Amino acid sequence: MPDFATYPSLNGKTVIVSGGAQGIGSEIVKAFAAQGARVGFLDLDEGASASLVDATDGDITYEICDLRDVTAMQGALAKLKDRIGDADVLVNNAARDDRHNWQDVTPEYWDERQGTNLRHMFFAIQAVAPGMIAKGAGSIINMGSNSWWEAGGGFPAYATAKAAVHGLTRTMARDLGDHRIRVNTVVPGWIMTDRQKELWATPEALDAHRNRQCLPDLIDPVYVARMVVFLASDDAAMCSANNYMVEAGSI
Repeated sequence: MPDFATYPSLNGKTVIVSGGAQGIGSEIVKAFAAQGARVGFLDLDEGASASLVDATDGDITYEICDLRDVTAMQGALAKLKDRIGDADVLVNNAARDDRHNWQDVTPEYWDERQGTNLRHMFFAIQAVAPGMIAKGAGSIINMGSNSWWEAGGGFPAYATAKAAVHGLTRTMARDLGDHRIRVNTVVPGWIMTDRQKELWATPEALDAHRNRQCLPDLIDPVYVARMVVFLASDDAAMCSANNYMVEAGSI
């Protein structure tokens, strides 16, 4: 693994991450902890959350909640605030790219997918932004996806939600910019999390994907975390309202 950068501006900062227990989220939590930040994360999986804290050095805490329940999420964020203070950084990471046939989608399933992949992002911003405004600065990073850029099929509700993330980023960057709060989107390609390897990363699919990428290597979750850490740092002080790709040139 490369010798990654340290950002002094992140030392002692308070960071909130949604979906932090596994996959890309756990790499983000570990990356911020290594920077000396105070990290609080939200997740639904108690076992994975506890295991991550036990296995990681640093100031890390978590709350269990279902992000589809906005009231429960707001309560969990309030508990994290009581323990580690107002957020300097919010990473809206949580999502699920479950495959589904467009012909089978019901209104109820559509709404549940938007709740899983989009709605909680806005309400998390709404919950933490007042504290950032009081501090006079902040960084909000929303996790997008290159699936809709590639016109990927097989999950229309997910792809629609991820396309909407970019609109959310742009409008909130305008609304919060006067307070020196930056809002950006990180756009991962096909990231080799354990979930992806278990469910969809067949040899044939990987070969086809490599042919679409400019770079020959598959993407480890740590590289998404590195982009997130950069955008949270003062090194990215003039970066806002934009998309930052981590997809090995596959669009």
